[in-house]
Amino acid sequence: MNGSNRRVFMLQVAAASGTALLATQAQAQAAMLNEKDAQAAALGYVADTTKVDAKKFPKHAATQMCSNCQVYAGKPADAAGPCAIFPGKAVAGKGWCSAYVKKAG
Repeated sequence: MNGSNRRVFMLQVAAASGTALLATQAQAQAAMLNEKDAQAAALGYVADTTKVDAKKFPKHAATQMCSNCQVYAGKPADAAGPCAIFPGKAVAGKGWCSAYVKKAG
């Protein structure tokens, strides 16, 4: 299994295992993820996909955003929603991080 497939697999596992947890957390108002949070910074999270550092993340595309990511648990039109990568935190729908995987369909 190459690195890219392994990453996608791990994200799918994280999303599947976090679905039940996210369903209960979605009922409560989650705090917004801070870009300076250690995990967020490590994954290059930004609340606005247009502000991604292109030199650091050359594969980023402006169409990639949390709202169309596989691990985003909010509705596509939501301004923010839960993410399996950042349990207990809400991410901006127009945000982005390096764990981005395009939602199937």
